Amino acid sequence: MIARTLRNTWQLGLKEFRSLYRDRTLLFLIAWAFTVGIYTAARAQPETLNAAPLAIVDEDQSQLSSRIVGAFYPPYFRSPEMVSMHEADRGLDSGNYTFSLDIPPHFERDVLAGRNPALQLNVDATRLSQALVGTGYVEAIVDREVMEFAKRQQLASTPQIDLVPRLMFNQIGSHVWFGSVMELINNVTLLSIVLAGAALIREREHGTVEHLLVMPLRPLEIMLAKVWSMGLVVLVTAALSLYLIVQGLLQVPISGSVPLFLAGTALHLFATTALGIFLGTVARSMPQFGLLMIMVLLPLQILSGGTTPRESMPDAVATLMLAAPTTHFVEMAQAILYRGAGLDVVWRPMLCILAIGGTFFGIALSRFRRSIADMQT
Repeated sequence: MIARTLRNTWQLGLKEFRSLYRDRTLLFLIAWAFTVGIYTAARAQPETLNAAPLAIVDEDQSQLSSRIVGAFYPPYFRSPEMVSMHEADRGLDSGNYTFSLDIPPHFERDVLAGRNPALQLNVDATRLSQALVGTGYVEAIVDREVMEFAKRQQLASTPQIDLVPRLMFNQIGSHVWFGSVMELINNVTLLSIVLAGAALIREREHGTVEHLLVMPLRPLEIMLAKVWSMGLVVLVTAALSLYLIVQGLLQVPISGSVPLFLAGTALHLFATTALGIFLGTVARSMPQFGLLMIMVLLPLQILSGGTTPRESMPDAVATLMLAAPTTHFVEMAQAILYRGAGLDVVWRPMLCILAIGGTFFGIALSRFRRSIADMQT
């Protein structure tokens, strides 16, 4: 009995490979998601400041103001444009500048006199990411230049403490490290659900489900074949993408064990392919399946902790998302790939993924059996 089940599952899985090979659209989606998709996600939306346009109104024309102007340079900022107050306002209105820094008259004299003069920084807050990050950069640069100038003039006392920051797990503070790995994780979830659900809907649309029903096959064998075949496709492409795109092209160092990560990914694929089959039994066509995907996939990805830390979410949402496999998959993947964690650290999220996957599989199998019974009647 077990041998026949394994043989049927194996043969049906090979049939899924042949069906996928003939579907050029899905093949293109897989190739795109694990190559260009990961590269563009890592490079297109930097979290660090890059080439921000800056205008400076220097009303002081002093040695200190010249130091401040010279402190802004690529790659964080473009070379500052020295403009008048009217030109700065007009540039902000037209979107030519993100930042406009006004150095008031007698600024250096007031600093030397210890009066703590104020600088005015105008920010185009419609460019939200640049505005939030860049404001901190501008403040830090100006504070540094003023402090160094004051120290040179022997007007500032020697600080009592010296805070030395130490960046861990991302020593150079590169957004590429985070963006590439998180896009890989998101695409594993996306494609596993899409491929499993599309495989079932393709059977229904092509009329091959009826052929399977007249064969000595059980619903469990049909479902297992779709789970292992589509999961294997995503697992292999994810491994190749991790080696060739993330580590190779993007030069992202992986701290932990890649085989351990792939083992956890296999558990996650067990849960998400089962979820894809469940959605495939609910939807009656590919357009309906696409709409269901939007409703399910966005919360899974946005609320999993990969985009926003779970500590920043409302308690009810954070608790509810513990029932999602993506929450534990993100925790496991970040621990392994970023922090080099071993099995002694990630066994708990892996066990949670396995439990959630078993629950999803049972629900999907029950729904699949009912849908087959409806077809037979």
